[in-house]
Amino acid sequence: MPSMFILLSVLAAGFGAPRRCEPGDETLGRCRTPDEEKPACTDMALAYCQDVPYSSIMFPNIIGHRNRVEAEQGAEYLLMSVMHGLLNGECSEELRLLGCSVLAPRCQAGRMLKPCHSSCEAVRKGCSHAFEGIEMAWPYFLDCDRFFVSDQEGCYDPLSEFKARQQIAYANFTDEPSTIIQFTYHTNAQMWSTLKRTAAKCAHISRTYSIGRSVEGKDLLVIEFSNNPGEHELLEPEMKYVGNMHGNEVLGRQLLIYLAEYLCSEYLLGNERIQTLINTTRIHILPSMNPDGYELAAAEGHIFNGWTSGRRNTQNIDLNRNFPALTSVAYSRHRYRRFRVDHIPIPDSYWFGKVAPETYAVMKWIRSVPFVLSASLHGGELVVSYPFDFSRHPQEDKMHSPTPDEQVFKQLARTYADAHAEMANNNTNRCGGSFTNRRGIINGADWYSFAGGMADFNYLHSNCFELTVELGCDKYPSEEALYPEWKRNKESLLSFMEAVHQGIKGVVRDQHGNGIKGATISVRGIRHDITTAEDGDYWRMLTPGMHLLTVTASGYSKAVKRINLPRSMSRAGRVDFVLKKVPYEPDVDDLYIPGMETYERFDPYNQFQSYTQRELGENGEERQEKPWWWAYFTQSGNSAPTWLLKN
Repeated sequence: MPSMFILLSVLAAGFGAPRRCEPGDETLGRCRTPDEEKPACTDMALAYCQDVPYSSIMFPNIIGHRNRVEAEQGAEYLLMSVMHGLLNGECSEELRLLGCSVLAPRCQAGRMLKPCHSSCEAVRKGCSHAFEGIEMAWPYFLDCDRFFVSDQEGCYDPLSEFKARQQIAYANFTDEPSTIIQFTYHTNAQMWSTLKRTAAKCAHISRTYSIGRSVEGKDLLVIEFSNNPGEHELLEPEMKYVGNMHGNEVLGRQLLIYLAEYLCSEYLLGNERIQTLINTTRIHILPSMNPDGYELAAAEGHIFNGWTSGRRNTQNIDLNRNFPALTSVAYSRHRYRRFRVDHIPIPDSYWFGKVAPETYAVMKWIRSVPFVLSASLHGGELVVSYPFDFSRHPQEDKMHSPTPDEQVFKQLARTYADAHAEMANNNTNRCGGSFTNRRGIINGADWYSFAGGMADFNYLHSNCFELTVELGCDKYPSEEALYPEWKRNKESLLSFMEAVHQGIKGVVRDQHGNGIKGATISVRGIRHDITTAEDGDYWRMLTPGMHLLTVTASGYSKAVKRINLPRSMSRAGRVDFVLKKVPYEPDVDDLYIPGMETYERFDPYNQFQSYTQRELGENGEERQEKPWWWAYFTQSGNSAPTWLLKN
């Protein structure tokens, strides 16, 4: 940062030029353009634009700067000069070329060539999230509708040569389908670029989307794979992988980046297994839940990184202790008749604590997508841990604390561990932990107890079954170890995704064929219900055997079916239900379970948003709190560009 402020002091001698003639004013006699302002071609003068693919430019430029000095004293030029640092390198080259096409417009045959509207729109669409991440408004001089023209008006693409260089650089990646993965570490900018490039390469089966921002405004970027990306399809199960929850546990982050590249390439190559998986499953991959912590860990590197440096987020919050502690609520429900441990509401008291934006984003994500299965990738041990993570006895740090779905969780954990090259081997060194005769899996609370974990939250608040996968003793392995680790974990990652098709699935409809949202599917002997999604479809993870299912919905009759799941089934069995409309009669017993009516409430007191609310000044007026980057533009004492403020 200090070097950037030195640059600012040189660049920011002053902002804003006197207002000049607007287009058309001179012909109407409203003003007169002095001779020195007559449009004229000149050699490239702006230092920051020296290597653009043209050498002759025109002043006054598109936004009215009369000459080089005036352009370089403007806030627009200053912004371009520090863009790389502000946006952590993301989109910096595209934005620089686009900005130069406005501040130093191309001159050809004595006339100004304006950049294309389509080029501007493409950059704005791909990069606006980076500005949102630092709460900066999209710069006015990059307004695609004001300063850019259509193809029909004779424009040019300022990014043409940049795109050509990219195509050459990524020739092995984009031209011919091939699974070529570079087993190196990725910075945050490189990770985002790789995910977006992969989604562009497989646009018919993939897309990227953001679930929120970190404390420092970094994107929590997800890549999705599906034969219909962006939409939930009836009866298609959804699963997720989450990596880098602890910023210094970096192997899972890298494996998920490689997995995304692998899925894309193998699909294009015609790998039937991958094509079947993607065509029948909606897969969501979040490689880094804690990009801020990763940067702290990466600054030290794998040799010097300590056991905890970068583990927490920038607020010093351990994200795997920051979720609502619903497990203790589940334990307390044992005193209620017919208690269930599912869809437990978030206690109101939770919102008065310190909630990390990363935690908040993931909770909203879990609530918005009907996930069936999930795994969070960690490091420091070599084992798969399954819920509950919080001990059923608060004074017992190591106590087996099973969920009602203990057998399902053990089967899922076995799926990952058994496919791993070393995890299920009892002779493998367990990094100091004692996992004798466990074959690589363990109940979380039996290992060590903690509250506020993400796995327990998934199980108790939603339909999702989540495991915690510890990938190895070294939280930050050397770069040379990345490829061997990929080989050890690839089959496990694929097998676990395929495991989402275990158990049963179906649709709950009314007599008219309409799906019923929120219907409850109960399994006798397992006190954990799941509910139907928006269109009435559901997925229930179950082990082989005989099961008695009961489906209920408010205002409908009850339906019961007995099913038998043979061990030989490789796909989920289809079990549909039709419910008849009946007068609603509430179950009196349900009224005595506290909190059931508050499940749909999320952040009811707006406590999360209050962390960023503006303070009041001395006279009670609202004090506008400037973003952290505002000081970059106030070094010279001149008026700063308020057009960069979102509000």
